[in-house]
Amino acid sequence: MAFEAIWSHKLRGFFTVLGTVFGVTFLIAVITLIEGMNQYVEKEFKGAVYGVNTVTLKRLPTFDDGDEAQQRLWRRRPRLTFDDAEWLEARMETPGVLSLSASTGGKALGPRGREVENVSITGATASWFQVREMALADGRPFSPNEADRGLPVVVIGQDVAQGLFPGRNPIGETIRLRNFPYRVIGVIEKQGKLFGLFSLDNVAIAPIRSNLNGFVNNGRKNTVDEVSFRVSHDPQVAQAKAEMESWMRIRHRLRPGEPSDFEVETAEESLSGWDKIRTILLLALPGLVGISLVVGAVVIMNIMLVSVSERTREIGIRKSMGARRSDILLQFLFEASALSGLGALFGIGLGILLAKAVQAYSRLPVSVAGWSVALAIGLGVGVGVASGVYPAWRASRLDPIVALRSE
Repeated sequence: MAFEAIWSHKLRGFFTVLGTVFGVTFLIAVITLIEGMNQYVEKEFKGAVYGVNTVTLKRLPTFDDGDEAQQRLWRRRPRLTFDDAEWLEARMETPGVLSLSASTGGKALGPRGREVENVSITGATASWFQVREMALADGRPFSPNEADRGLPVVVIGQDVAQGLFPGRNPIGETIRLRNFPYRVIGVIEKQGKLFGLFSLDNVAIAPIRSNLNGFVNNGRKNTVDEVSFRVSHDPQVAQAKAEMESWMRIRHRLRPGEPSDFEVETAEESLSGWDKIRTILLLALPGLVGISLVVGAVVIMNIMLVSVSERTREIGIRKSMGARRSDILLQFLFEASALSGLGALFGIGLGILLAKAVQAYSRLPVSVAGWSVALAIGLGVGVGVASGVYPAWRASRLDPIVALRSE
């Protein structure tokens, strides 16, 4: 009966459905984009930037959101050195792999005047490839012997390879980093982009003890930006972190209660800021979008009131034939719920399409969360029920004799 009533008044039903379509569309689109970003951060960004099951020792925190006084204290911290890393590696009892790295930006120069700008130049130990699970498309990584001796060998990313050696194999060729010659021995598999914006393939990795020593460390020789320690299993991360922090406090002769003059981070802790942002977005943005659902509820209520007025005689006939108040109430509630439910279904489809369109245009990841679809359907039907209660109540209270006299 509800769908028959809607079908007999198509134009009115169409405008009523629009009341929830727009609200649900943007609700689904927003949640889909937020969930897509969350999955990307959890799976891709975490591994690409921090490494899986990895504890990182740094001089400064990744997110330096302290005030000016705090930042001055951070800048006074001692730099991490090769000796610190060797001392730490000799004492770590948790099974794992330790690597050193330091990075800077610059040009990569190739033959015939070719060059690639904004290359991330990293000096690292041979174990860095194992810690980062860096697979190679061609060639090989440099060996521990090459890294310890500081030989001028380099592993490059796909962007550097294609920019300097278009159409040919770069293995065995020479490039220049910071004006030092390096022989290419490997090419990393294509990594893609972070958030569709920052290329992970515009990189060059060379031994940290090579001629880059001092250039990738802000002009300070034998220092590093990060000491990374990778364990085999996730439960070992907390143990490795506690152990690394304890040994470094001993190394720096810090007394109990004295704050650490270094940072020991895990991916989960470093990305806790994203979890806060995600929570705020999931609360705030759908809340703002929900305002349109309130507007939709008002539209449905008004149209249902008009429907009750137009169908007064029909209500009178039904009541005179034995329909109870509850029957009339449910009839109009079902009509309102059916209208808003249809709007929710159309809105879900349009919302997913909108999110996919944003992904295609901006390369932002998307992920359709099952709970968001259930929420949209629940809100859609709930809006219909809430907005149809008063019109349905009015219809059920009509006197059948008065209703039958209505024209």
